[in-house]
Amino acid sequence: MKNLPTGPLRGLRVFDLTRVLAGPSCVQILGDLGADVIKVEQPKKGDDTRRFGPPFIKDKEGKDTSESAYYLAANRNKRSITIDLTQSDGQHLARNLIKKSDILVENFKVGNLAKYGLSYQDLKDDFPSLVYCSITGFGQTGPMAKQPGYDFMAQGLGGLMSINGEKGGMPQRVGIPIADLTAGLWAAISINAALRHRELTGKGQQIDISLLDTQISMLSIQGLNYLTTGEVPGLIGNAHPNIVPYQVFPTADGNIIIAVGNDMQFERFCKFIGSQDLSSQERFKTNENRVINRDALTKILNNVIKNKTSEYWLKGLEKIKIASGPINQIDQTFKDPQVKYRGMEIKMRHALAASNEVKLISNPIKMSETPVNYRNAPPTLGQHTIEILEELLEMGDDEINKLRNKNVI
Repeated sequence: MKNLPTGPLRGLRVFDLTRVLAGPSCVQILGDLGADVIKVEQPKKGDDTRRFGPPFIKDKEGKDTSESAYYLAANRNKRSITIDLTQSDGQHLARNLIKKSDILVENFKVGNLAKYGLSYQDLKDDFPSLVYCSITGFGQTGPMAKQPGYDFMAQGLGGLMSINGEKGGMPQRVGIPIADLTAGLWAAISINAALRHRELTGKGQQIDISLLDTQISMLSIQGLNYLTTGEVPGLIGNAHPNIVPYQVFPTADGNIIIAVGNDMQFERFCKFIGSQDLSSQERFKTNENRVINRDALTKILNNVIKNKTSEYWLKGLEKIKIASGPINQIDQTFKDPQVKYRGMEIKMRHALAASNEVKLISNPIKMSETPVNYRNAPPTLGQHTIEILEELLEMGDDEINKLRNKNVI
């Protein structure tokens, strides 16, 4: 294998049966941390997200390639092999590669991998040390287990949309597939915990991650507000349910975020904006009272803050140590000096791209002894099929050609 990994998961191998986003984002994290990832894709078709566009990578002639930006977002540090799992030869090939793997991650609908003899129940006795992670919409159990699940559905069913949007307006989905991405994070955390258990006991296990479960876990303080009081939270736009003022305010030339975290900060804030009397009024003196009288305080602050520019407020609030910030467009975000210093945009070589490289968002994990490393750009379909078969299964040309002639690979 070229470009050997150096991260903390080096020496571990992932047999990746995932597609779209929740599973691939999980496995990309493992790959960034040094695991060797074998991404298994259907011959000629591959991961659905390859076609989730536009936009697509442009080639040297300015034409769209087969690689979408969506696919690029979650498939770095993987090697792609094509296997037709519906054929017995494909299932046999998969088992031989699983034998060489430590982790299997899949996001098939509940019961579908059993058709190919690749469910956890099919594999656990033959591979007792295998860490097997299943990611689905609703989990392996329960009345909805066999239903297909998508991020949008999880955001709606899981309560997130009911608290996301302007008061009096329509519920809104978050602008990214947050349930998918969070499920991927929990899956990666769980896999590392299962690897520690295996280190102690020698035993693998199945991990059951669902988009709905992880979405509900994200309700966090809003979920606890409901469980504590029985009162159902509603839409409050950019305001914070438990802290005031902590929201977006319009200025003379735009909008900014102001977050006042405690009563002492509120006193400093009021003095700076020229409304010191507000902090001495009983209805605003404590955060509890400010939450109760949110609408009245917000109206007063809006009338003050709209009279000066965003730059005036941001510079002044920084001096008195009150948290504030701009609301950047994404292009502004990637140009921000802090973002650039932290290296959140990277470039990787890609043969199909016009400039022979693609821009990607880097992994946010920063580790002093075992940093993440970037070895493989998101692979083209089946890019590493022959390499993997030769390296891991020691197959020769004749055997590989037989599989190719049968359309197994």
